[in-house]
Amino acid sequence: MIIRQTVSRLPVLLLIVLQTFAVTGFAQSRSIVIKNATIIDGSGKPAFRGDVRIKDGKIAKIGSFKAAAGDDVIDANGLVLAPGFIDIHNHSESGLLREGTAANQVSQGITTVIVGPDGGSPFPIKDYFAKLEGKIAVNVGAFIGHATVREQVMKNDYTRKATEAEIKQMAELVKQSMKEGAFGLSSGLEYDVGFSASTEELIALSRAAAKHRGIYMTHMRDEEEGMLDALREAIRIGREAKLPVQISHIKMGNRNVWGKSAGAIALIEETRKSGFDITADAYPYTAWASTITVLVPSRKHEDRAEVEKGLSNVGGADKVLVTSCSAHRDYEGKTLEQIAASQNATPVDVYIQIVKDGGAGVVCNSMNEADVKAFYMQPWVMVSSDGGIGSRHPRGTGTFTRVFGRMARENKWFSLEEAVRKMSAMPAARLGLKDRGLIKKGMKADLVLLDAATVIDRATFAEPQLFSDGIKTVFVNGVRVWDGGKVTSNFPGQILIRR
Repeated sequence: MIIRQTVSRLPVLLLIVLQTFAVTGFAQSRSIVIKNATIIDGSGKPAFRGDVRIKDGKIAKIGSFKAAAGDDVIDANGLVLAPGFIDIHNHSESGLLREGTAANQVSQGITTVIVGPDGGSPFPIKDYFAKLEGKIAVNVGAFIGHATVREQVMKNDYTRKATEAEIKQMAELVKQSMKEGAFGLSSGLEYDVGFSASTEELIALSRAAAKHRGIYMTHMRDEEEGMLDALREAIRIGREAKLPVQISHIKMGNRNVWGKSAGAIALIEETRKSGFDITADAYPYTAWASTITVLVPSRKHEDRAEVEKGLSNVGGADKVLVTSCSAHRDYEGKTLEQIAASQNATPVDVYIQIVKDGGAGVVCNSMNEADVKAFYMQPWVMVSSDGGIGSRHPRGTGTFTRVFGRMARENKWFSLEEAVRKMSAMPAARLGLKDRGLIKKGMKADLVLLDAATVIDRATFAEPQLFSDGIKTVFVNGVRVWDGGKVTSNFPGQILIRR
């Protein structure tokens, strides 16, 4: 009887086994072999020619070898194979929920995005991660935002210093978020919620992150005239809280400080020589994107003299492009100068009205390429976009290809090998990702196959969503997510947590 039952079930059992093997075993056991590639491994070492085998989502072999029967072979002759690019400062929090394929990210070679910068993050982080699980093409990690926990505790009453009791509550939320996998604490001290926070508050919250081996990543209080003082504050926070510091999108933000990058570089160099762990990231554009209110650091948004000064500091109202304005959609895509002319008003009038009506997102062309270059030339500055899915600044779609194609290949600011290091191994090390960022046996197969001779950004301020040229194939955990100029609709991305 037992024998008959077993025999009668064999077809069903065999079908189940075959189905399972087809879904998991075969798909995972079939190797991908990339032949004849010029390998830039992310370490900064010179490129070399070789083959790479991908198996079970990892790099299984590197060298010169023959593909086996049944291998999926890619002839990469004339192409560069690089580690997947890691964007340490990315604003795709809501974008990933809308568009898990992350087309404008993978199309520029990004395989890992770290969200929650500038003080604003998902909360609770574990709930956000749960929504993404199995639905993303890229790997995702997060910081916990200072402004986020500040609003959780202080609600709308944030234009003041926090009490000791409130700081203690915030520290508990940071602790909770670190346990849920956050890589550290981010701050945006130039923005309204974080603006009134004391240095002592930031030290206390950073200590909570430090207990879980986190880092402090900061959009400092000032990126213009007060930049050096803001940098000193960031260093003090890191020193007293005993955790590494990451300076977000390091820049000299307006015309009054053009050429003063040397002072910031000297301060960071001196700090690093003392043994303190501080690094920075930057995007390769001379225009920043933010909220319109940062144009008036005093926060006196109805003081005409202050507004006039703020506009003058960035070079005038023609340098301020409105990218989003919920109260005045017709303003979008126009400068403050153009809007003022159409209304027979002054740019100051327009600014005051926009702020009264709820504010706007702006792009401001007020930086200097010489300063951008000075920062990018530093070995402790990595690449970041400060963009993301749906970004109305071209950095959201073109940052990494712009650095590779324009800064490295065309302008020769640094080698292609150094460009790749700044995009892969360096951010991986900063985040403590030990299995990504390098082309090395045993590492996760996050890889980018590109044409080094043609790779270039195409996104512009008029058309910020244009995909880059030259990115051929992108793998995340050994699975193609970009191939033949389009997304594949595979979702191999993993949630990354601080370990």
